[in-house]
Amino acid sequence: MTYCAAIRLKEGMIFASDTRTNAGVDHISTFRKLYQYGVEGERFMVLQTAGSLATSQAVFNKLQSDINLRAEHSLNTVASLFDAAQMVGECMRNVMANAQRVANDNNSGTFTSSFLLGGQIKGQSPELYMIYPEGNCIRATQDTTFFQLGESKYGKPILDRSVKYDTNIDHAAQALMLSFDSTLHSNLSVGMPIDFVIYENDSLTLPKGRRIEEDDEYFKTISRHWSAALRNTLIELPECPKDYWK
Repeated sequence: MTYCAAIRLKEGMIFASDTRTNAGVDHISTFRKLYQYGVEGERFMVLQTAGSLATSQAVFNKLQSDINLRAEHSLNTVASLFDAAQMVGECMRNVMANAQRVANDNNSGTFTSSFLLGGQIKGQSPELYMIYPEGNCIRATQDTTFFQLGESKYGKPILDRSVKYDTNIDHAAQALMLSFDSTLHSNLSVGMPIDFVIYENDSLTLPKGRRIEEDDEYFKTISRHWSAALRNTLIELPECPKDYWK
C-alpha cells in the first residue's frame, strides 16, 4: 500500500508520496513513487503513483526513455498538461495490456496503477490531474483542490478541514505533513521516508524537493505538537449535559 497526495493552491502546488512497498511482512522495501520532469524556465511536472509497482516502474521508465531519446512526443514536448495526462494514461494502458498478455491472465486488477500528474507549462495555468487505471483522468478545481492515492482515509479529514484553494502554501504544507503523520500512526503499510516537493506558481523552476526521513526533527516536532493539541482540545471540550446519554 502507499499514500500519495497533491494539492493545487492559488500560490503553488505541493506533492508528497511515501516510499514503502510490501508484499507481506517479509517483503517490505523502499521505492520512489514521485518523479519530476521538465525543462527549467519552460515546464515543470511531477508524477506520483500508487498500485502495482511493476506497472508504475514500467510507465516511469517509458516516459523517461522517450525524454532521453528526444522522442517527438514526450513529457518535454506535449502542448498542455492535459495532453501529458493523456500520454500517461495511454502508456499505462499499453503496459497493463502487455503484462496481461505475458501472464495470460484476464484479471486486469493484478496490474493496475493510478497516477497524479501536476505542474505547469509556460504561458498556461498550473494544473493537477488524477489518472485512473482505465487511462481517463479528472482535473482539480478550486472546489476540489487536492487529490489522494492509496491509503488516503486517515489523512483526508485533516486536508478536508484545513486546506482550501486560497490557503497559505506553508500552512497547506504543514497540513499535508500532518496528513501523512496521521496515516503513519494508523497504517503500517505506509512508511517513511516521504518525498516532498513544493512548487511556486509561474516560477517554472524544477524544485530540489526534500526527502523526509524518520529522524527529521521538524516532522517530529509538528507531530508532537499536533498530538498535544488534540489531547488538550479533547480536555477543553464543553462537558456533556448530565442527562445527555439518558
